[in-house]
Amino acid sequence: MKYKLLVLDIDGTLTNEKKEITGHTKHTILRMQKAGVKVVLASGRPTYGVVPTAKELELERYGGFILSYNGGRIVDCSTGKTIYEKTIPHKAISGIYSQVRGLDVALMTYEGDTIITENPRDAYVDKESFINKMKVKGVGNFLEYVTFPVVKCLVAADGGYLATVEEKLKEYFGSQLSIYRSEPYFLEIMPKDIDKASSLERLRLLLGLEREGIAACGDGLNDISMIQYAGLGIAMANAQEAVKKVCDFVTKSNEEEGVAYAIDRFILS
Repeated sequence: MKYKLLVLDIDGTLTNEKKEITGHTKHTILRMQKAGVKVVLASGRPTYGVVPTAKELELERYGGFILSYNGGRIVDCSTGKTIYEKTIPHKAISGIYSQVRGLDVALMTYEGDTIITENPRDAYVDKESFINKMKVKGVGNFLEYVTFPVVKCLVAADGGYLATVEEKLKEYFGSQLSIYRSEPYFLEIMPKDIDKASSLERLRLLLGLEREGIAACGDGLNDISMIQYAGLGIAMANAQEAVKKVCDFVTKSNEEEGVAYAIDRFILS
């Protein structure tokens, strides 16, 4: 087979609007893994929010991987061990907090199975909690509470307003952090030089694969780097226009089982 590794975003790509993997898509992915192609789940979600999907697709059995936090952590599903992780310097956490404090946004990070925020009743915090099936813990002072290592912070607000916050943070931090949107309402803040492509490069070298042997499929702005990096970059029909502009192929939408369609067309054909 030409492709040895299939990298899949989850939300808007692998799952439908109900956050479910359809039976046909699941069967197709299992059939592909049995044929020897490994699966990587590459998501902005925290690790806790990706593990149930990895279990559903039997990645432990077939030697798949999780790239969580947009690649800030890589987990080998066959062993459950973290093989790579990069965290945000605590000084930068202080800078993030100082820049967004007083703005009409929700700042979040993650502690185990829990979302940490000063805005526990915010609608976008609820959305993040629902997506990842995580509890929410409201704290009085984010900066005083977060003394543990942080792989990702998430800033959430309405898209138009969040664009101004994104500009403000990028101007303040310059190249010190990786800052980009996964959704119009979610602004991901990662350690420097962390995105899905950079972590995919680390995993590729570890596995001894060529870029031409990697296919990647996504829909969001945070998927652009891996779609450009892969030998075959696939965008969903429901993808952001910027994603479609850089891909090699546009498959069907996540409501039309576009991942299964792409696997049948390019990998199992």
